[in-house]
Parts: sequence; C-alpha cells; structure tokens
Amino acid sequence: MIKQYETVFIATPVLSEAQMKEAVAKYVSFIKENGGEVVYEEDWGLRQLAYPIQKKTSGFYYLIEFKADSQFVEVLETQYRRDERIIRFLTFAMDKHAIAYAEKRRANKQAKKEE
Repeated sequence: MIKQYETVFIATPVLSEAQMKEAVAKYVSFIKENGGEVVYEEDWGLRQLAYPIQKKTSGFYYLIEFKADSQFVEVLETQYRRDERIIRFLTFAMDKHAIAYAEKRRANKQAKKEE
C-alpha cells in the first residue's frame, strides 16, 4: 500500500558541503529507484543537537517527504543504519492531517520567499 512518509536524518558534522550533497543525493535517488516518489525535500542545515550523539554536539539535518510502499521504509532505514555518515534518523507515516499541515507549511514558506 502506498503511503506518504516524512523522514529526517542527521548527518555527522564533519562532512564537507559536497559530501553532504552526495549523501542527500544518494537517499533521494534510492527512494526513486525503489518506486518511491519524492514530494518535497528541505535542507535544515547545521544545527546544535539537544544532547551529544557519538560525542558530536551538532549535525546536518535534512528532511525528505516521499510516497512509497509500506515495506520500503524498512529498506530505507537499513540503509541509514549501514551509512556511518548518518548519526540519527526518524521516518514516520503521515496521516491526512500531517499531509495538510505540511502542504500549508510549504505554502507559507513559498509566500515568504515571494515577499
């Protein structure tokens, strides 16, 4: 069954800009190659972590919204676990309210850009 998901991952802060872009491209193409459809992606940049993870106090945050089969999430999370660049991740299925909220948030962000 096709559902809409939102995944956020935190990459280690020691990556260069090019390495971070390569990591993001890897996961975006991985989603597409496995029959998923990327709805939206957003780079949240380098941020402080609430608590140290693997002795690191900051990380690169990245959000990807996508539509895919429910079995695909397990495959994606296995890829995150195998990648030493990813220090944390969270993927969840969006219900109709979360989808509506995300669309509203994107519309507001677009309106602010146009001002």
